[in-house]
Amino acid sequence: MKQITGIHHVTAIAGAPQRNLDFYSGVLGLRLVKLTVNYDDPETYHLYYGDYSGQPGTLITFFPWKGVPKGRTGPGQMTVTAFAVPAGSLDYWAQRLTSRGIAVDGPNPLFADQALSLCDFDGMRVDLIASANPDPANPAIRGFHSATLAVGSFDATAQLLTETMGFRRVGQEANRVRFETADGGPGAIVDLIETDRSIRGLQGAGSVHHIAWRTADDAEQLAWRDELVAKGLGVSPVMDRTYFHSIYYREPSGVLFEIATDPPGMTVDEPLETLGHSLVLPAWLEPTRAQLIQALPRLNLRELQHA
Repeated sequence: MKQITGIHHVTAIAGAPQRNLDFYSGVLGLRLVKLTVNYDDPETYHLYYGDYSGQPGTLITFFPWKGVPKGRTGPGQMTVTAFAVPAGSLDYWAQRLTSRGIAVDGPNPLFADQALSLCDFDGMRVDLIASANPDPANPAIRGFHSATLAVGSFDATAQLLTETMGFRRVGQEANRVRFETADGGPGAIVDLIETDRSIRGLQGAGSVHHIAWRTADDAEQLAWRDELVAKGLGVSPVMDRTYFHSIYYREPSGVLFEIATDPPGMTVDEPLETLGHSLVLPAWLEPTRAQLIQALPRLNLRELQHA
């Protein structure tokens, strides 16, 4: 039986690529697992961060366009990206962040957990949520905890999640309603917040472009596509993103959803030990490598301090 098992990745828009690298690798301690380009705009990087091997459920990716206007949060957007960290590690993270000049709010209670809120260098909201993960002596990020979606029509989005995508409603705090899929817990949680429809979100630096959900393989993805099309949703053809295969559609409030396959993964085109060490390109862009290297901003890929 096909199943959405949780969040596969989140893709967002950033400004200067070096500042993005310095924050997500240098401050948050994620590994740069893929240095490639935006296939639709090859003179722009596509930066992938995650755990050591870049497993689905740990991946946050960015299109960094230097000078891009700042985005605006509102209905039709994912507004908070939350990572899971071990219970008892929030004091460590608060000290680490404030020592680097990053303002933090909290910890504050969120359902049964504690959340520390901050913004990246482009103003994108990031939460660190303490959960009962193994190895509490190591404070490193474990992957995603949850995603928060701002919606203008709660009922329609909730219906899609529960009646089509296999999520279940598990709780509510104030105007925040929580849904889980599969076994639940960190990485399988999405929160909906109904917001004023009159002020639409705008994409730009500091905004999320789309959220991708995990499915096991190509066969399950095709089954999802058939079902979504049967429900009247406009679904893209399957697209080969090298590291996974993707289909895209919009939920009723306009948030761009993707369903992505777990395979083939980050090591399909470079060894595990050297992920992210150099620019990798799909075969169809290899003839333009020299031109792209000249056009892309130079990045300092020094060994960054990790958590």
